[in-house]
Amino acid sequence: MASSGLLQTADRAMQVLLSFSDQRPEWGVSELGRELGLDKSVVQRLLATLASRGFVLADPETRRYRLGPAISQLARVAERSGALSLIARPVLAKLARETGESAVLNVAHGGSYRTVAAVDARGPLSYSAIVGHVMPGHAGCSGHALFAGQPVEEVRELFGPEPLTRFTPNTPTTYAELAQRWQEVADTGMSVSDGEFDANVGAIAVPLLLAGATVASLTLIGPAERVSGRIDDLTAPLRAAGADLSSRLAPGDAGPPS
Repeated sequence: MASSGLLQTADRAMQVLLSFSDQRPEWGVSELGRELGLDKSVVQRLLATLASRGFVLADPETRRYRLGPAISQLARVAERSGALSLIARPVLAKLARETGESAVLNVAHGGSYRTVAAVDARGPLSYSAIVGHVMPGHAGCSGHALFAGQPVEEVRELFGPEPLTRFTPNTPTTYAELAQRWQEVADTGMSVSDGEFDANVGAIAVPLLLAGATVASLTLIGPAERVSGRIDDLTAPLRAAGADLSSRLAPGDAGPPS
Protein backbone atom coordinates (compact mmCIF):
# COMPACT_ATOMS: atom_id res chain seq x y z
CA MET A 1 0.00 0.00 0.00
CA ALA A 2 1.26 3.51 -0.80
CA SER A 3 2.35 5.81 2.03
CA SER A 4 -0.52 8.17 1.20
CA GLY A 5 -3.03 5.48 2.13
CA LEU A 6 -3.86 4.68 -1.49
CA LEU A 7 -3.90 1.11 -2.72
CA GLN A 8 -1.17 1.21 -5.35
CA THR A 9 -2.64 -1.34 -7.77
CA ALA A 10 -6.06 0.33 -7.71
CA ASP A 11 -4.47 3.75 -8.14
CA ARG A 12 -2.49 2.53 -11.14
CA ALA A 13 -5.66 1.13 -12.69
CA MET A 14 -7.28 4.55 -12.28
CA GLN A 15 -4.26 6.16 -13.93
CA VAL A 16 -4.71 3.82 -16.88
CA LEU A 17 -8.40 4.71 -17.26
CA LEU A 18 -7.77 8.45 -16.93
CA SER A 19 -5.14 8.27 -19.69
CA PHE A 20 -7.94 7.88 -22.25
CA SER A 21 -9.17 11.24 -23.53
CA ASP A 22 -10.67 12.94 -26.57
CA GLN A 23 -7.13 13.50 -27.83
CA ARG A 24 -5.98 9.93 -27.04
CA PRO A 25 -9.00 7.60 -27.30
CA GLU A 26 -6.83 4.49 -27.74
CA TRP A 27 -3.50 3.17 -26.49
CA GLY A 28 -1.09 0.37 -27.17
CA VAL A 29 0.45 -1.42 -24.19
CA SER A 30 4.02 -0.19 -24.75
CA GLU A 31 3.14 3.44 -25.40
CA LEU A 32 0.85 3.56 -22.37
CA GLY A 33 3.63 2.12 -20.26
CA ARG A 34 5.98 4.87 -21.44
CA GLU A 35 3.32 7.50 -20.80
CA LEU A 36 2.77 6.37 -17.21
CA GLY A 37 6.32 5.33 -16.46
CA LEU A 38 5.26 1.74 -15.78
CA ASP A 39 6.70 -1.57 -16.91
CA LYS A 40 5.01 -3.04 -19.98
CA SER A 41 4.10 -6.23 -18.14
CA VAL A 42 2.41 -4.22 -15.37
CA VAL A 43 0.36 -2.26 -17.90
CA GLN A 44 -0.59 -5.45 -19.71
CA ARG A 45 -1.92 -7.01 -16.49
CA LEU A 46 -3.82 -3.85 -15.58
CA LEU A 47 -5.44 -3.65 -19.02
CA ALA A 48 -6.32 -7.35 -18.97
CA THR A 49 -7.99 -6.95 -15.59
CA LEU A 50 -9.93 -3.87 -16.71
CA ALA A 51 -10.96 -5.65 -19.92
CA SER A 52 -12.33 -8.59 -17.93
CA ARG A 53 -14.83 -6.19 -16.31
CA GLY A 54 -15.68 -4.28 -19.49
CA PHE A 55 -13.85 -1.07 -18.58
CA VAL A 56 -11.63 -1.32 -21.67
CA LEU A 57 -11.86 -3.22 -24.94
CA ALA A 58 -9.01 -4.56 -27.07
CA ASP A 59 -9.15 -4.40 -30.86
CA PRO A 60 -8.34 -7.97 -31.95
CA GLU A 61 -6.50 -6.76 -35.05
CA THR A 62 -4.49 -3.78 -33.78
CA ARG A 63 -4.27 -4.99 -30.16
CA ARG A 64 -4.90 -1.42 -29.05
CA TYR A 65 -7.27 -0.55 -26.21
CA ARG A 66 -10.27 1.74 -25.97
CA LEU A 67 -12.70 2.50 -23.15
CA GLY A 68 -15.44 -0.12 -22.76
CA PRO A 69 -19.19 -0.13 -22.01
CA ALA A 70 -18.76 -0.30 -18.24
CA ILE A 71 -17.50 3.29 -18.31
CA SER A 72 -20.69 4.49 -20.00
CA GLN A 73 -22.79 2.63 -17.46
CA LEU A 74 -21.02 4.28 -14.54
CA ALA A 75 -21.22 7.69 -16.22
CA ARG A 76 -25.01 7.37 -16.57
CA VAL A 77 -25.38 6.36 -12.93
CA ALA A 78 -23.15 9.22 -11.76
CA GLU A 79 -25.10 11.81 -13.74
CA ARG A 80 -28.50 10.55 -12.60
CA SER A 81 -27.35 10.56 -8.98
CA GLY A 82 -27.02 14.35 -9.08
CA ALA A 83 -23.48 14.22 -7.69
CA LEU A 84 -22.16 16.72 -10.23
CA SER A 85 -24.84 19.25 -9.34
CA LEU A 86 -24.23 18.74 -5.62
CA ILE A 87 -20.50 19.39 -6.00
CA ALA A 88 -20.98 22.34 -8.34
CA ARG A 89 -23.67 24.36 -6.54
CA PRO A 90 -21.43 25.95 -3.86
CA VAL A 91 -18.97 27.03 -6.55
CA LEU A 92 -21.76 28.42 -8.74
CA ALA A 93 -23.33 30.28 -5.81
CA LYS A 94 -20.03 31.93 -4.89
CA LEU A 95 -19.37 32.87 -8.53
CA ALA A 96 -22.84 34.39 -8.92
CA ARG A 97 -22.39 36.44 -5.72
CA GLU A 98 -18.97 37.70 -6.80
CA THR A 99 -19.96 38.70 -10.33
CA GLY A 100 -23.65 39.56 -10.15
CA GLU A 101 -24.29 37.31 -13.17
CA SER A 102 -25.94 33.88 -13.34
CA ALA A 103 -23.57 30.90 -13.11
CA VAL A 104 -24.37 27.77 -15.11
CA LEU A 105 -22.82 24.33 -15.49
CA ASN A 106 -23.46 22.47 -18.76
CA VAL A 107 -22.54 19.02 -20.11
CA ALA A 108 -22.59 17.65 -23.65
CA HIS A 109 -25.85 16.02 -24.70
CA GLY A 110 -25.39 14.52 -28.16
CA GLY A 111 -25.03 17.47 -30.52
CA SER A 112 -26.41 19.81 -27.84
CA TYR A 113 -25.56 20.77 -24.30
CA ARG A 114 -27.69 20.45 -21.19
CA THR A 115 -27.78 22.48 -17.99
CA VAL A 116 -27.08 20.30 -14.94
CA ALA A 117 -26.71 23.04 -12.30
CA ALA A 118 -27.38 26.77 -12.13
CA VAL A 119 -27.49 29.63 -9.65
CA ASP A 120 -29.28 32.75 -10.85
CA ALA A 121 -27.97 36.23 -10.16
CA ARG A 122 -30.01 38.49 -7.91
CA GLY A 123 -31.55 41.64 -9.29
CA PRO A 124 -34.26 42.69 -11.73
CA LEU A 125 -32.05 42.30 -14.82
CA SER A 126 -30.62 38.79 -14.84
CA TYR A 127 -30.68 35.56 -16.82
CA SER A 128 -32.69 32.69 -15.36
CA ALA A 129 -31.23 29.26 -16.22
CA ILE A 130 -33.39 26.14 -16.21
CA VAL A 131 -31.80 22.89 -15.03
CA GLY A 132 -32.42 20.21 -17.66
CA HIS A 133 -32.72 22.75 -20.48
CA VAL A 134 -31.10 21.54 -23.73
CA MET A 135 -29.43 24.02 -26.09
CA PRO A 136 -27.93 23.56 -29.58
CA GLY A 137 -24.20 22.81 -29.44
CA HIS A 138 -23.22 25.26 -32.17
CA ALA A 139 -24.91 28.34 -30.66
CA GLY A 140 -23.31 29.89 -27.61
CA CYS A 141 -20.02 29.87 -25.74
CA SER A 142 -21.08 27.02 -23.44
CA GLY A 143 -21.22 24.73 -26.46
CA HIS A 144 -17.98 26.09 -27.93
CA ALA A 145 -16.15 25.40 -24.66
CA LEU A 146 -17.55 21.85 -24.60
CA PHE A 147 -16.95 20.83 -28.20
CA ALA A 148 -13.70 22.68 -28.99
CA GLY A 149 -11.50 19.74 -28.02
CA GLN A 150 -13.41 17.06 -29.88
CA PRO A 151 -12.37 15.70 -33.30
CA VAL A 152 -13.99 17.82 -36.01
CA GLU A 153 -15.42 14.84 -37.89
CA GLU A 154 -17.15 13.58 -34.75
CA VAL A 155 -18.66 17.02 -34.15
CA ARG A 156 -19.86 17.17 -37.76
CA GLU A 157 -21.71 13.88 -37.25
CA LEU A 158 -23.34 15.26 -34.12
CA PHE A 159 -24.24 18.71 -35.48
CA GLY A 160 -25.24 17.69 -39.01
CA PRO A 161 -24.75 19.33 -42.42
CA GLU A 162 -24.32 23.02 -43.15
CA PRO A 163 -25.93 25.43 -42.88
CA LEU A 164 -26.61 24.93 -39.18
CA THR A 165 -29.74 26.50 -37.72
CA ARG A 166 -29.52 30.28 -37.38
CA PHE A 167 -31.15 31.76 -34.27
CA THR A 168 -29.79 35.32 -34.42
CA PRO A 169 -27.53 37.26 -36.81
CA ASN A 170 -24.58 36.22 -34.59
CA THR A 171 -25.19 32.46 -34.74
CA PRO A 172 -22.33 30.55 -36.42
CA THR A 173 -23.88 28.40 -39.13
CA THR A 174 -20.79 26.97 -40.86
CA TYR A 175 -17.92 24.82 -39.63
CA ALA A 176 -15.49 27.51 -40.72
CA GLU A 177 -17.14 29.90 -38.27
CA LEU A 178 -17.19 27.25 -35.57
CA ALA A 179 -13.49 26.55 -36.15
CA GLN A 180 -12.80 30.18 -35.24
CA ARG A 181 -14.79 29.83 -32.01
CA TRP A 182 -13.00 26.58 -31.14
CA GLN A 183 -9.60 28.13 -31.87
CA GLU A 184 -10.45 30.88 -29.41
CA VAL A 185 -10.95 28.22 -26.74
CA ALA A 186 -7.64 26.57 -27.65
CA ASP A 187 -5.77 29.89 -27.59
CA THR A 188 -7.31 31.55 -24.54
CA GLY A 189 -8.97 28.75 -22.55
CA MET A 190 -12.35 30.43 -22.78
CA SER A 191 -15.14 31.45 -25.16
CA VAL A 192 -17.24 34.60 -25.40
CA SER A 193 -20.72 34.75 -26.90
CA ASP A 194 -22.66 37.86 -27.83
CA GLY A 195 -26.26 36.92 -28.58
CA GLU A 196 -25.60 33.72 -30.57
CA PHE A 197 -28.76 31.93 -29.40
CA ASP A 198 -30.73 34.81 -27.88
CA ALA A 199 -29.89 38.29 -29.12
CA ASN A 200 -30.49 39.71 -25.65
CA VAL A 201 -28.07 37.38 -23.86
CA GLY A 202 -24.29 37.53 -23.52
CA ALA A 203 -22.03 34.95 -21.89
CA ILE A 204 -18.48 33.82 -21.19
CA ALA A 205 -17.51 30.18 -20.62
CA VAL A 206 -14.52 28.02 -19.72
CA PRO A 207 -14.13 24.25 -20.24
CA LEU A 208 -13.71 22.02 -17.20
CA LEU A 209 -11.03 19.40 -17.73
CA LEU A 210 -10.63 16.05 -16.01
CA ALA A 211 -7.55 14.02 -16.94
CA GLY A 212 -7.19 16.10 -20.10
CA ALA A 213 -10.77 15.62 -21.29
CA THR A 214 -13.50 18.27 -21.29
CA VAL A 215 -16.30 17.05 -19.02
CA ALA A 216 -18.37 20.24 -18.66
CA SER A 217 -18.40 23.97 -19.27
CA LEU A 218 -18.81 26.67 -16.64
CA THR A 219 -20.59 29.80 -17.84
CA LEU A 220 -21.45 33.29 -16.65
CA ILE A 221 -24.50 34.61 -18.44
CA GLY A 222 -26.59 37.76 -18.35
CA PRO A 223 -27.99 40.66 -20.40
CA ALA A 224 -25.87 41.04 -23.55
CA GLU A 225 -25.32 44.78 -23.18
CA ARG A 226 -24.04 44.41 -19.63
CA VAL A 227 -21.95 41.25 -20.07
CA SER A 228 -20.22 42.44 -23.25
CA GLY A 229 -18.85 45.44 -21.37
CA ARG A 230 -17.60 43.34 -18.41
CA ILE A 231 -15.62 40.55 -20.07
CA ASP A 232 -12.33 41.63 -18.47
CA ASP A 233 -13.94 41.85 -15.02
CA LEU A 234 -15.65 38.47 -15.35
CA THR A 235 -12.71 36.50 -16.69
CA ALA A 236 -10.64 36.17 -13.50
CA PRO A 237 -13.46 35.00 -11.18
CA LEU A 238 -14.74 32.60 -13.84
CA ARG A 239 -11.30 31.03 -14.33
CA ALA A 240 -10.83 30.77 -10.56
CA ALA A 241 -14.22 29.08 -10.16
CA GLY A 242 -13.38 26.68 -12.99
CA ALA A 243 -10.12 25.71 -11.30
CA ASP A 244 -11.91 25.29 -7.97
CA LEU A 245 -14.59 23.06 -9.47
CA SER A 246 -12.07 20.98 -11.41
CA SER A 247 -10.14 20.34 -8.18
CA ARG A 248 -13.36 19.29 -6.43
CA LEU A 249 -14.12 16.85 -9.23
CA ALA A 250 -10.65 15.25 -8.88
CA PRO A 251 -9.69 15.74 -5.23
CA GLY A 252 -7.20 12.86 -5.21
CA ASP A 253 -5.04 14.22 -8.01
CA ALA A 254 -1.99 14.46 -5.84
CA GLY A 255 0.52 12.59 -7.96
CA PRO A 256 1.57 8.97 -8.22
CA PRO A 257 1.89 6.81 -5.16
CA SER A 258 5.30 6.15 -3.70
